Amino acid sequence: MSDTPPALPVTFRPGRTRAILLTAGVAIFVVVSGIGLLLEKVGPGERLTFVVTGALIFWVLALLARVKVVAEDSGVTVVNIASSRKLDWAEIVQVNLRQGDPWVFLNLTDGTSLPALGIQPGVAKQRAIADARALRTLVEQRAPRDPEPSQG
Repeated sequence: MSDTPPALPVTFRPGRTRAILLTAGVAIFVVVSGIGLLLEKVGPGERLTFVVTGALIFWVLALLARVKVVAEDSGVTVVNIASSRKLDWAEIVQVNLRQGDPWVFLNLTDGTSLPALGIQPGVAKQRAIADARALRTLVEQRAPRDPEPSQG
């Protein structure tokens, strides 16, 4: 295992999962819209409903595919399905990816834990482990720590 962090900025995202979701979204949109356009005995409103339904399904899958974790000199941005949060390096206490976890969790200085869906072991487990280690190394090197208490 190397403790050399990646060069910044670096973006962590589940590449295979993203490709699967976007491909499925396009395929579903094309099939549902195609069915709506090819059906006989349906009016324009019903055809439009098929296209809109296909577009909504694609939109949901695109939201699922947008997750990422971006590490920059100024801090870390966690983009999840419906939210995005910018963190200073000092706000991150620990990076956790335990066996069985669906994604990385960031323990924060305020006592909360933030899920970081951009690093998830679902389809590419070894990649997620390497990404979690790289982020952990970056946090350890960039987050200021309290000095050892002096014994006096």
